[in-house]
Amino acid sequence: MLSQFKKIIPKPLIKLYHYLLAIAANFFYDSPSDKLIVIGVTGTSGKSTVVYLITKLLESAGYKVGCASTILFKVEKNEWLNDKKMTMVGRFALQKLIKRMVKANCQYAVIETTSQGIEQYRHLGINYDILVFTNLYPEHIQAHGSFANYKNAKLKLFAKLKNDSPKLFVGQKIKKTIIANLDDEHASEFLDQWAEEKYGFGIAQKMINDKLQIMNPGEAEDPRWNRDKFSAEGGLASGEKTQNSKLKTIMADKIEIESDGASFQIDDTQFNLKLLGQHNVYHALAAITVCLSQGLSLEVLAKNLQNISGIPGRLEFIKESQPFKIIVDYAFEPKAVSALYKVVKQIFHQKIIHVLGSAGGGRDVSRRPALGQLAGQNADIVIVTNEDPYNEDPQKIIDQVGQGAISAGKTVGQNLFKILDRRQAIAKALSLAQPNDLVLITGKGSEQAIVGKNNKKIPWDDRIVAREELGKILSIKP
Repeated sequence: MLSQFKKIIPKPLIKLYHYLLAIAANFFYDSPSDKLIVIGVTGTSGKSTVVYLITKLLESAGYKVGCASTILFKVEKNEWLNDKKMTMVGRFALQKLIKRMVKANCQYAVIETTSQGIEQYRHLGINYDILVFTNLYPEHIQAHGSFANYKNAKLKLFAKLKNDSPKLFVGQKIKKTIIANLDDEHASEFLDQWAEEKYGFGIAQKMINDKLQIMNPGEAEDPRWNRDKFSAEGGLASGEKTQNSKLKTIMADKIEIESDGASFQIDDTQFNLKLLGQHNVYHALAAITVCLSQGLSLEVLAKNLQNISGIPGRLEFIKESQPFKIIVDYAFEPKAVSALYKVVKQIFHQKIIHVLGSAGGGRDVSRRPALGQLAGQNADIVIVTNEDPYNEDPQKIIDQVGQGAISAGKTVGQNLFKILDRRQAIAKALSLAQPNDLVLITGKGSEQAIVGKNNKKIPWDDRIVAREELGKILSIKP
């Protein structure tokens, strides 16, 4: 009913409503973000992981930290999974959460900041100090109208930094800082915004292990992007201007990607990750760069980073003594799923059985057959199921994803199954798995609900359901 009502309200009035809510929320909670250091993380993918890593690294260094992300909320030692089905919660809820962080004497708040949140002014009452750009490629296009609008929404966050009030902590001024992934073709647009300090991070070589090609989302060989214009000594090469600060670069070298993690060096310091895939090297670099900007040493960061063994719902293994592997991952759009397959193929397995849907009814319809095609090309068995249909017909979405798998050569009833009930789909995948197979369940990660018609939420957790259905299978096997 509310969504129908919104359709008849002029957009300027809706924007004004969001704007006034943000002002009111900040006033009501007495501008809590002025009282701690706020780190905002944005980009197309990797935001939640970067928030998680920053939080854990700062916490390991002895700081009290709060965070808000797609994965979880945290106020000092108290943390809980995000059950709101929103990355940036409403303005009053977000300001209330930051107020709780202040009351818990947190020194840092790490906030995942989305383009849609920015368009609805959820960022407006937050006084940011450090902004992190992970990467950018087409996503949420239906919500924004075009890729240019999507990018500009994120740029608004960085443009806001110039107007955010300066802060003093322990008699020391906190510098307004921008940190960006230099290996993304859009990095220069974010680094061109005003800041007192600017950092860039990236990978110093194109080949890993002499066999794995670095392909950060949005990179490829784009003639518009020339990373060489960023000088390693700081500042822009060839006399190019940047606003008010020189660029400091943090580059990873000697990268090794293995089936159980990754390693790399920054200067002479060795980093060992227990997180899988080259994309997690980038995520780690983003978090390391943030912590370096706050005075932590490479040696301390290397020691603490190797203690992080996993991230909820991100390449998370489900282990219940079963003779095959189960991975639950949040990936729900083609680039992320493609990157996931690069990691999965490095893990020993016989067959891949992939359970997927297409996250979010009403979103980019074109990605549905693309997702099905990706699964059809890379998995031995594809099971398409329901995944947050909102007000769309879930069976229609399933059929569109399934058509992509069919175009990749899959046959319904043989190596392609369309199962409306997500629990039944997961149960089917587990029942088909043989020793050394790999069951891949994507699209929701650690999300705590499936959202259907009229925003009705059904409590859900892929990881719990996988364990429950696995328990049934293991209990009847001799």
